Amino acid sequence: MPAMSASANSFLAELTVPLPDEAATARLGAALAALLVPGDFVALRGDLGAGKTALARATIRARLSDPEEEVPSPTFTIVQTYEAPDILLTHVDLYRIEQPEDAAELGLADALDEGALLVEWPEKLGLLPQDRLDIAIHLVGEGGGREARLTGHGSWARRVEGLKNA
Repeated sequence: MPAMSASANSFLAELTVPLPDEAATARLGAALAALLVPGDFVALRGDLGAGKTALARATIRARLSDPEEEVPSPTFTIVQTYEAPDILLTHVDLYRIEQPEDAAELGLADALDEGALLVEWPEKLGLLPQDRLDIAIHLVGEGGGREARLTGHGSWARRVEGLKNA
């Protein structure tokens, strides 16, 4: 994997996006899908049921240009891959991983070299790439709405700034 660090990169940008419904999640997923390039690491954080898989699913479907694509949660398979014409997308759910060493056996470094990673429960890896997008999804209010807080580190800082204008 690229350079790893436990500390925050000094070059970062933040954006909060309201996700009141599934359509808003799909729009954010489409915006993210358009920005993904090989070597991207997207860390999806949030409690169980917060919407991490829904956002990953929307991102993958948008990049594949197929809103009906079967995109199951990788909770049990841990790793699911999808081949878009221009990039390999790897969706990872580390919820069941006990130790960071266990994740080393999943081949994530190779997947990152070949494409982009969307990683649920990234804290299970220990150290993360310095160049990454962190997305923290939280429930807000009583109506089931959510919000996503995007923090772009490294090359993602500029892309998050671009999302602010979109």
